[in-house]
Amino acid sequence: MTNPLLLPVDTYLVDSLPEIWFGVIMFALAMYIVLDGFDFGIGMLYATREDDHDRETLLAAFGPIWDANEVWLIAFGTMLLAAFPDVYSRLLADNYLIALGFVLALLFRGVGPELREQREDESWQRACDWSFVGGSALAPFLFGVLAGSWVFSVGAVSLPAILTGVGLVAVSAVTGAAFLAAKTGPALAGEMRDLGILATVAYLAGVVVLLAVVIVTDAGGTAGTILSIPGIAIVGLSVVAGLGGIVLALRDSYRAWLVSALALPTLLSALVALLLYPAIYPATASGAELTVETAVVSPLALNLTTVLGFPVLVVVLWYFKFLYGVFSGPIEAEGYGA
Repeated sequence: MTNPLLLPVDTYLVDSLPEIWFGVIMFALAMYIVLDGFDFGIGMLYATREDDHDRETLLAAFGPIWDANEVWLIAFGTMLLAAFPDVYSRLLADNYLIALGFVLALLFRGVGPELREQREDESWQRACDWSFVGGSALAPFLFGVLAGSWVFSVGAVSLPAILTGVGLVAVSAVTGAAFLAAKTGPALAGEMRDLGILATVAYLAGVVVLLAVVIVTDAGGTAGTILSIPGIAIVGLSVVAGLGGIVLALRDSYRAWLVSALALPTLLSALVALLLYPAIYPATASGAELTVETAVVSPLALNLTTVLGFPVLVVVLWYFKFLYGVFSGPIEAEGYGA
C-alpha cells in the first residue's frame, strides 16, 4: 500500500476510499444487528420460560458472547466518527433521547443476568429477570426507531420509525429462536421452533406494512429506491429467506434454519445501506443533506485512519472466528458442551 504520508494531502490512497469506508461502516452495522440481534432474541424468549433448567440454559447461551457482540456497536460508532464525523454528530443530536434510552436498555439487559446470581431472594431474581427481558426487548426497538428516523428522515415518533423498531424486535426474536433451536436439546428446540415461526410471520408482515407506508408517503424520498431493481431484489430475498426458514424449521433442519434466519437481518442491513447511499444523511430541519463525498473527512485523515484501522478490523474478525469456534458446541444449563 502506498505510504499515505508521501501522497499529496488532497489525494486518497484509492479514489473510491470514501465509498469503501461507507461499506465498512455498513458492514459493522450489519454485524451488530446480526450478532447482538440473536442475543436480544434470547433475552425476549427468556420471558416464555418457566422451568428453571430452561432459564439456566438460555442464560448459558447468552453469557459468554453478548458483551463480545457489542464490540460491533462500538466499531460502528468509532468508524462513523472517524470517517464521517458530521453524520455522527447529526445522528446523535437529532436522536439523543432515543440514543440515551438505547444505552440504558443495553445496561439493564446486561446487568440483569449478572446481578441475578448475587442473591437467592425470589423477588430479587424476578426483578433481575424483568431487567433482562425488558432491556432485551427495548434495546432493539429503540435502535430500530433510531435507524428508521435516520434512513427515512422522519421524527422518532412517526410510523416509519416505529415500524422499523418493531421489525427489529421481530427479526431479533427470529434469530434468537433459530440460534437456540440449533444449539439445544429436542424438547426446548421444538418450542423455540414454534415461537420462531410466529416471529418470522410477524416480521414479514411488518416489513410489508412498513414498505407500504414508506412507498405511499415517500418518506425521505426513498420510495424510488425501494421500487428499484436492487430494492425489490433485497425485499424478495428477504421473503424467500423468511418462508424458506419456516419450511426448514418445520423439517427440524435447525442449523439450516439458523443460516436462513441470520440472512434476514443481513438483508435488512443491506437495504439500509442501499437507502443511505449516496445521501448518507438526508436533509432534516437540523441541516442540509450530507452525501458520502461531502461528509467524509479530509484525504490525509482518511488515509491514516485506513492504515491504522484496517489491521485492527482484521484482528477483530479473527477474534470472533476464534470466539465462535470455542463456543460452537451444544448448550446445556451448565454451559457450552464440546
